[in-house]
Amino acid sequence: MKRCVLIGLMVWVWIINSSVFGAEPIKLGMSTWLGYAPFYLAKEKGFYQKRGIDVEIVVIQSPVDRRAAFAADRIQGFATTVDTLVMTAAAETPIPVKQVLVLDASHGGDGIVAKKEIKTLQDLKGKTVAGQMGGGASYFWLNYVLMQNGMKLSDLKMVDMRAGDAGAAFVAGKVDAAVTWEPWLSRAKNTPHGHVLYSSDKTPGIIVDSLGFKPEFLTKNGEAVKKIVSAWNEAIEFASKNPSEADAIMGKFANLTAEIFAIEKAGVIFYGAKGNREFFGTPEKPGTLYTTTQRAIDIWYELKLIKSKPKVADLIDGSFLE
Repeated sequence: MKRCVLIGLMVWVWIINSSVFGAEPIKLGMSTWLGYAPFYLAKEKGFYQKRGIDVEIVVIQSPVDRRAAFAADRIQGFATTVDTLVMTAAAETPIPVKQVLVLDASHGGDGIVAKKEIKTLQDLKGKTVAGQMGGGASYFWLNYVLMQNGMKLSDLKMVDMRAGDAGAAFVAGKVDAAVTWEPWLSRAKNTPHGHVLYSSDKTPGIIVDSLGFKPEFLTKNGEAVKKIVSAWNEAIEFASKNPSEADAIMGKFANLTAEIFAIEKAGVIFYGAKGNREFFGTPEKPGTLYTTTQRAIDIWYELKLIKSKPKVADLIDGSFLE
C-alpha cells in the first residue's frame, strides 16, 4: 500500500514538473549590453526555475532585428531602449507593445568621444562623426543632445555605423568623433588622441531600457510575466549583496571580465522592485517612465521617423510589478 502511495506521489510530481517545464520557454530577446545582464544572472542562479517558469535568453544584437523577431513571435518579450519600443508601437505597420519593467538607465555608459582638440559640442560642426543613423538609442540620444544645444544633425558629417563599430573607428583614428558606449568610451580615453566629450550622465532619464511584451501575451501569460519581474528583482538584490559572484556571472553575458564589468557597471543605474515602483508611478501620479516615453514619441515624430503619436498610457503597464 505504501509503495502504491509512493508511486502515485512520484507520478503526481512528474505531472506537475511536466506541466511547468514541458511547455515552450518564454523567449526574451536582448543584446549583450551589460544593462541586461541581470536576466542572465537570474537564469544562472535558477531564479526562474524556482518560480516554475522556463525562460530562454535569446541574444539579438541589433534592435531592428530584435523588433523583427518580436513581430514574428520568434521571441515573446524584448529588452531595448524606450525609444525603440516607441518606434515599434508607432511603425507604419505597428506592433502593439507594453512596457512592464524598467531595467536600467545609462548614467555615463553612453557618450560622444572626440579628438582632444574638439572641446565643445559646437566644435563638432563640420567634423566627421561616426554613429548609428535612422534609429536606435545612440541616434535618439545624439539628436536629443544636439537639440538641447541649439544644433542639428546636418551640422555634422555623419558616417552611419553601429555604436560598437563607431567606437572602434574612432580608436583607430579613422573619424573625428563617434557616438558610442562602453567599453569604447574607456578605450577612447586611453588613446593618445581621444577623450569623452559628452556622456549620458549629463542627460538623466533619456537612455532608459525596459522590457516589453505584446498585450495579448500579457493577457494570456500574466502570472508568468509577474514571475519574470520577480526573478529580475531577485537578481538585482543578489548582485547588490554578492557583487563579486554576480559580476563574474554577468561579465560572461556581456563578454567582459568580472573586473571590467565591475568598472563599467558604474555607468549604469539598475532598477529593482523599489526603483520600478518609483519609475512607473501610478496612472493617477505617473512616474518618470511616462515622461521618458513621451519625450521619445515627440523626438521621433519631429524627426519624421514616426507618422503618428501613440498614447503614452497605451505603452505602459505597471500591473506586473512587485
